[in-house]
Amino acid sequence: MMNALTTLFRLLGAATSIYMLLCVARILLSWFPSYSMGRPAEIVELATEPYLSLWRRIPLLSAGGVDFSPIAALAALSGLSRLFSVASYGALTIGVALALVVEVVWAPVSFLLGFFTLLVVARIVAYAARWNSLHPLWRAIDAMINPVLFRIKRLIYKDRIVNYMQGLATGALALLGTRVLLGLAFGVVITLLKKI
Repeated sequence: MMNALTTLFRLLGAATSIYMLLCVARILLSWFPSYSMGRPAEIVELATEPYLSLWRRIPLLSAGGVDFSPIAALAALSGLSRLFSVASYGALTIGVALALVVEVVWAPVSFLLGFFTLLVVARIVAYAARWNSLHPLWRAIDAMINPVLFRIKRLIYKDRIVNYMQGLATGALALLGTRVLLGLAFGVVITLLKKI
């Protein structure tokens, strides 16, 4: 019985890993919409689009016209693959399973917080160095970070008007602080769950 379950979990883990690779292929192909790969690409799209579209419906995973849902989708598959891997060794407990779920939730959140922090810091450097703010790169970055900065400023300053650099600095500190505090909190929760 144990051997059968081990085999089952290994097969499920392998299937999840293969599906994750298909999702990666689909994401890469979407970067070149004008380049047709024919029938193989159509099969990949049919297999992965229902799953990826579920994540695209989550409003929090898009900012400034940029879609971050693939990150969450791949994180979920990675977590599921790890769960099957742990289960195949007979080391899966309720606590470990819950810890893996929490890790899956934290992974994309951690990435997004770190990503936006880096973008805001880059914008601070560009602004301080008086680089051309109308360059397409900075305009694209502004489109991504401005909605986030607006929410942070509304939360901290309410209706007060602050200058651009102060808004950037506040945003960077708020994002970095949130990343550190949530990282500590999630780390404690994951450690406690694994002991159950």
